[in-house]
Amino acid sequence: MPQTPKRDYYEVLGIARDVDDEGIKKAYRRLALQHHPDRNPGNKEAEEKFKEATEAYEVLRDPEKRGRYDRFGHAAMDGAGAAGPDYIDLSEALRAFMRNFGGFDFDGFFHSPARPDQRGADIRVKLKLTLEEVSTGARKRIKVRKQMPCSQCDGRGGAGETTCARCGGSGQVRHVQRSLFGQFINVSICSECRGEGRRLAEVCPVCRGEGRESAEETIPIDVPPGVASGNYIPFRGFGHAGIRGGPPGDLFVVLEEKAHPIFARQERDLLCELPVSPPQAVLGTSVQVPTLDGTSALEVPPGTQSGKILRVRGKGLPGLNGAPRGDLLVRVIVKTPSQVSDEERALYERLFALSGSQPVRRPRKNFLDRVKDALGG
Repeated sequence: MPQTPKRDYYEVLGIARDVDDEGIKKAYRRLALQHHPDRNPGNKEAEEKFKEATEAYEVLRDPEKRGRYDRFGHAAMDGAGAAGPDYIDLSEALRAFMRNFGGFDFDGFFHSPARPDQRGADIRVKLKLTLEEVSTGARKRIKVRKQMPCSQCDGRGGAGETTCARCGGSGQVRHVQRSLFGQFINVSICSECRGEGRRLAEVCPVCRGEGRESAEETIPIDVPPGVASGNYIPFRGFGHAGIRGGPPGDLFVVLEEKAHPIFARQERDLLCELPVSPPQAVLGTSVQVPTLDGTSALEVPPGTQSGKILRVRGKGLPGLNGAPRGDLLVRVIVKTPSQVSDEERALYERLFALSGSQPVRRPRKNFLDRVKDALGG
């Protein structure tokens, strides 16, 4: 069943595209509180709007993500690897809301989160690609050293559990404060159990109660054709493992192009230089120019000047999401020989005589040069 196309993130939050960071935050907070699951229990429509608003905010609040989204739209946010597209689920949306605003009871009183964020940290790795791999796409494998669930305790951190005596298993401690304006209750995370409401009876000797250990994982990556340096592929849940069963972080594979010995890149176009001799430039010639997948015929017209750009259609790079290929731009460089044979010298002297010994004219001065002369500069 085809998925419903995503709405524009600015439209989701109801903001203009040039809004500042504070405007983005205010718009998201208003929508998140309006559609929060705690305020709308069992309302699937509100839940979807809450997730949609949170996903939009998580992208637009980050300058790097916002810049890529402004250039490429949702294509810049979608993953092309094994972890699939970069969609947000309800648990992630709630965690993002808590991370940005803390807990919020709808009676208007602020509370700290019920427990600390046990989520694992994100990982960013660079993956270098050749232009040939950019052109065709590539199947790569990377090795990532990261925190993974402990093999000894299966990520639990130990064995046996007891209820925290300080908070009674709630993970929260309530502090009552009195002032001239009345009584205020502040709810904070229990420092004894770190918000979990329980404590381990036996701590794992391998992970020392964290529930994770350092290990190496090999991850396959499908790189689509047409990517560029700075593009990244997100892998949900492939980052560091969370503490004692907490949710894992994400892995971001940042793509980087290797320098090519022949071609330079200009978006989807490729550029290279073609050296030709003076006779070839004067009379014209047919040559084979290099491409990423072989060679291609190119006609150099008679009278071609050094520096002229000739175009070979469709021999550049593909665009993302099926966009048409760019072109190969060939810059003609007329190479003057530094040494010639006696026969060649005779021919050049004959050509010089036929063309006449016209003196080289000085180029006409431009307007600014004439003004400088008039002012004595």
